[in-house]
Amino acid sequence: MKALYLALAAATGIGCKGSESAPEVVTPPSSAATASEPPPPQSAVAPAAAPTPSPSPSDQTLGSTVHPALLDPTSLAAKAPGVYKARFTTTKGTFVVEVHRDWAPNGADRFYNLVKGGFFDDTRFFRAIDGFMVQFGLSGDPAINAKWQGASITDDPVKQSNKRGFLTFAMRGPNTRTTQVFINYKDNTNLDAMSFSPFGQVTQGMDVVDSLYKGYGEGAPRGEGPDQGRIQAQGNRYLDAQFTKLDAIRTATIAP
Repeated sequence: MKALYLALAAATGIGCKGSESAPEVVTPPSSAATASEPPPPQSAVAPAAAPTPSPSPSDQTLGSTVHPALLDPTSLAAKAPGVYKARFTTTKGTFVVEVHRDWAPNGADRFYNLVKGGFFDDTRFFRAIDGFMVQFGLSGDPAINAKWQGASITDDPVKQSNKRGFLTFAMRGPNTRTTQVFINYKDNTNLDAMSFSPFGQVTQGMDVVDSLYKGYGEGAPRGEGPDQGRIQAQGNRYLDAQFTKLDAIRTATIAP
């Protein structure tokens, strides 16, 4: 699988676009970020020193018995209500997200279907960076990840800003949003010019979001956190074995 990265500034020396063997730096306008900031949220897999492990036979068949509806992304394509709320029950408590379809219709529809379909249930907040954002949306089931890797949606124009508490889909370039979402811990307005389009906002429980475990920091290979490629291939089996302190989503539901 290709590994693609976006870098916030050339001075960081971080970021690539292309295959693991031939990375190239992608740099947004210098006014959009500073060298001290981490790279933006991404649904890309981090480049690794060795090829990403393939799922074991048990990994590949897990989804067919546990989450059969999630094995067909085309079956989860309903139009979302104009405004709706999603309730997330986590290991640190509950928070509620209010989504506005007119902010980003494609993103709002995708998020609605992921929540209704149970995609986020028993998943981990795998990338939490203090003072930046927390990212989630990789399934604990490798078979489900395999089905959704190519299920991208078209970009939405940026109508809202990436302010504290706003939710936005991660991406690895134009029209590559799939299932990964991040919540801004601060006003990351520099992301607006990079086409990160917010679709919702935490309206209850931002203190819960703030309390999510951040001790692992940035993901591999830049930091000590989980490697996205291994999450894709091994799911919760990898995270539960090596990153036991990560907080988790118990369930996510559309609120009445």
